[in-house]
Amino acid sequence: MRAAWYDRQGLAAEVLQVGERPTPTPGPGEVRVRVSRSGVNPGDTKKREGWLGSAMPYPLVIPHSDGAGVVDACGPDVDPALVGQRVAVYGAQSYRPSGTAAEYVVVPRALVVPLPDAVSDDVGASLGIPGITAHRAVFGDGDVAGKVVLVHGIRGGVSSIAAQLATWRGATVIGTVRRTSDLGSPDLPTVAHTVALDDDPAAAVRLLAPQGVDRIVEVALDANADLDAAVIANDGVIATYFARGDRVSLPFPPLLFANVTVRFLGSDDFPADVKRTAMEDLVAAVAAGALSIRIGEVLPLDDVARAHDDVDGGRSGRVVLTVP
Repeated sequence: MRAAWYDRQGLAAEVLQVGERPTPTPGPGEVRVRVSRSGVNPGDTKKREGWLGSAMPYPLVIPHSDGAGVVDACGPDVDPALVGQRVAVYGAQSYRPSGTAAEYVVVPRALVVPLPDAVSDDVGASLGIPGITAHRAVFGDGDVAGKVVLVHGIRGGVSSIAAQLATWRGATVIGTVRRTSDLGSPDLPTVAHTVALDDDPAAAVRLLAPQGVDRIVEVALDANADLDAAVIANDGVIATYFARGDRVSLPFPPLLFANVTVRFLGSDDFPADVKRTAMEDLVAAVAAGALSIRIGEVLPLDDVARAHDDVDGGRSGRVVLTVP
């Protein structure tokens, strides 16, 4: 089969290769998917470059955890009726050497979710890592119906999904953008309110939510900690999946006296049932028209290095590879 891989870490153009690899065979409990689309995530590029000193987990890695395609073979104990079904794949390269940047990928049966006709392969391949992270950020501490949820950076991949999911489930969502000039951006998800971080955001949020916000989806905990402490409600939750530094300084007294919970989110290690529920909800939300995923770029598999560079460069919208 044709695939992309790397056998050492480094810059995308220097370490990523494209060529022929052995076609995998599904074992017990596994299915093989003929991949049509492979989603590229920042987590994939960080693994490739050795982010935070991480080493090569396997001698050779076929990257990318997310994808979409058609089940074409099943292991001996898996229902063969799955053959021919369109599916989204998630977690393919989480604690495994071979991901979706290939014509075929073999994964445990639990890591594929059926795709209805209303959900395209491009979108199906874009749900896994960002969608599961967003879902956990919003729902990891229970239902949000009737609550006020502050979602930072709603133009971003994870935050955009989080804002839409929270709205779908009945929350009042306040989104933030970096600059006042971003308020008119065409790529903003539809939320109840949007405020800019360059224009006294604490006052703006408190005006909209005088009792404080119940949940915060945080994209830069170290940068926004003071703002979060100023607007969080008593017993509120800050769910965060990123900080700009490897150590975070928090305003301890206001968070202490507000009984705030800070939930850290590492998507590779969410419980298996949490990931599965998230994927099923994400597919249902797309099919219902409640969740929109913007595809920024679709490239051929041979351009995998460019795709990685575009993700690292902050390309707007999701980056997807087509697999011939």
